[in-house]
Amino acid sequence: MAKESTTIEVGEPSTMTKSTSHVVVDEKKKKGFVVATAGGGYKRGLAIFDFLLRLAAIVTTITASSVMYTAEETLPFFTQFLQFQAGYDDFATFQFFVIAIAMVASYLVLSLPFSIVTIIRPLAAAPRLILLVSDTVVVTLTTSAAAAAAAIVYLAHNGNPNTNWLPICQQFGDFCQAVSSAVVAASIAVVFFIVLIVISAIVLKRH
Repeated sequence: MAKESTTIEVGEPSTMTKSTSHVVVDEKKKKGFVVATAGGGYKRGLAIFDFLLRLAAIVTTITASSVMYTAEETLPFFTQFLQFQAGYDDFATFQFFVIAIAMVASYLVLSLPFSIVTIIRPLAAAPRLILLVSDTVVVTLTTSAAAAAAAIVYLAHNGNPNTNWLPICQQFGDFCQAVSSAVVAASIAVVFFIVLIVISAIVLKRH
């Protein structure tokens, strides 16, 4: 009686299993790469917009501070011992405005390198988080300076009959126009900061 031999082949199935697993892993890697690339492109676009907004905010804050600093007017009628003059340094609020907005402009210049880093590395969370926290602090300073100056500008235009504060803009028209323009420019800077904070929040939310 002849003996039958049986042969069990185990090589091919294992090879098929390994090759199948490699295909699955490769597909996952491709999908992850596509998602990362798409997210990076979207965040890079927001980072470029962030950079442009900061440049616009720099111009706006420098303009506001310089216009307020140079606001001065002397009335044409004066004598040797008496003259009527109005300048920003006659009001402590306007002095605070000039210093605060100048500090904000300096901060914006210093923030540009971090904004550039977010363009080069749009998926990096650390520089974006630094910008978010710093912008939130600085927008508070900008808002307080603009609001305080706006209150004084309102009194200069309308006065306060209850306290016998007379409006001075009827006499010092050029001075009031300059300080009003500075307050408007600072208010525009506040809007820029709000948009910058929203951009940072959107980018960090998608991490």
